[in-house]
Amino acid sequence: MGASPCRGNHRMSDIVIIGGGLAGSEAAWQAAERGLNVDLYEMKPTRFSPAHESESLAELVCSNSLRSNAVDSAVGLLKEEMRQLDSLIIRAADSTAVPAGSALAVDRQKFAVFVSGIIENHPRITVIRKEVTELPQPGVPVILATGPLTSEAMTSSLVALTGEKHLAFYDAIAPIVAADSLDMNIIYRKSRWDDDNPGDYLNCPMTEEQYSTFIEMLRDGRTVALKSFEKTKYFEGCLPIEVMCDRGKDTLRFGPMKPVGLAHPETGKVAHAVVQLRAENREESMYNLVGFQTKLTYPEQKRIFKTIPGLENADFVRLGSIHRNTFICAPELLDNSLQIKKRPGLFLAGQLSGVEGYVESSAMGLLAGINAAHLATGRNVVVPPPATALGALIYHLTESDPGRFQPSNVNFGLFPALKKKMKKRDRGKFRSEQALAQLTAWKKAVSSINKS
Repeated sequence: MGASPCRGNHRMSDIVIIGGGLAGSEAAWQAAERGLNVDLYEMKPTRFSPAHESESLAELVCSNSLRSNAVDSAVGLLKEEMRQLDSLIIRAADSTAVPAGSALAVDRQKFAVFVSGIIENHPRITVIRKEVTELPQPGVPVILATGPLTSEAMTSSLVALTGEKHLAFYDAIAPIVAADSLDMNIIYRKSRWDDDNPGDYLNCPMTEEQYSTFIEMLRDGRTVALKSFEKTKYFEGCLPIEVMCDRGKDTLRFGPMKPVGLAHPETGKVAHAVVQLRAENREESMYNLVGFQTKLTYPEQKRIFKTIPGLENADFVRLGSIHRNTFICAPELLDNSLQIKKRPGLFLAGQLSGVEGYVESSAMGLLAGINAAHLATGRNVVVPPPATALGALIYHLTESDPGRFQPSNVNFGLFPALKKKMKKRDRGKFRSEQALAQLTAWKKAVSSINKS
């Protein structure tokens, strides 16, 4: 592999983790906190992927939002389950949060520095800045968490092991603008449906005529051409804005530019469409365009997005881009402990395992770290109950129809069907209460395993 599970000081590692992103960092923390010595391999700064630019571990390259923090939502429930399992990633997010209404959004730089500091200073974790180009030989447990931009060399090594071709689709990144370049005479502050306070979102209102002009420009905008060997397969939850536009004139008005609940706080007027901006850092010196993932060329982004009311003089701190996402067909390849069926002891975590989203990727790192630690110490692996958010994701990865498998964010549709009918507004609360009760019981069972 070009990397040995033996440390430079000749102390043998108990677990090897390849990839220092969200999943790899979480896995390292979970294993080390259980008394295991961990070697964590990270290729930065020797080599950067097309989407990465920071040397820090756990770099966030798409949105700065970890989505809803409400415990009666599926992703909010997943966060709470991870908090109860002492997740490093959720602790870092809570510690570096920026205002975002009911969502959990973070200051990217502070978030990455927080995670890096804890991982790099942990007495049982050794961070090795070196690219690993092939899977290691069987030995100590290995967690592969190389993310959606897994290198061709590592992908080839994984394909050689599994005999399966990898799948690929493309995530698009939203642009960021400087706060001091926004026209606050046009833009107003308001969160959707929140009438009690000014809210955490900035809103750019559009008339019907402005919206129509914007749509036409999007349709005619030049996009980055895919290479000859690339095949487009977008994740439905992260579609480029121009792809949504192609689905119909009003698609954006019923999507990221939905004006519902965003009446102007002073005039009460409801715009034809609204572009929302969310704080990118605690200082609120930068804002990202919510839902504006794009594959437009850089010049086109500046030309088209500056027609949005209030962004005429916008200073774009970062422009949108598009990147590949590599993942496996989990139902064919993984067991419910996240080990490759053909090679016990090799765990997959993060987006490579077939989940989508920051929180979901971190969650798979958490479970892989726990189970790798169990395997390394001769204990049975553990699987969360399917009625928990963690268990629902595992069920999706391992029990879905392989022929129709697609990466997914956590959602209540992945959970077991409810045995009784109830109103929609009550379902989330019921599922969350049920999940957290089962998680508590599961934690006690796992604790007894650890003590035995």
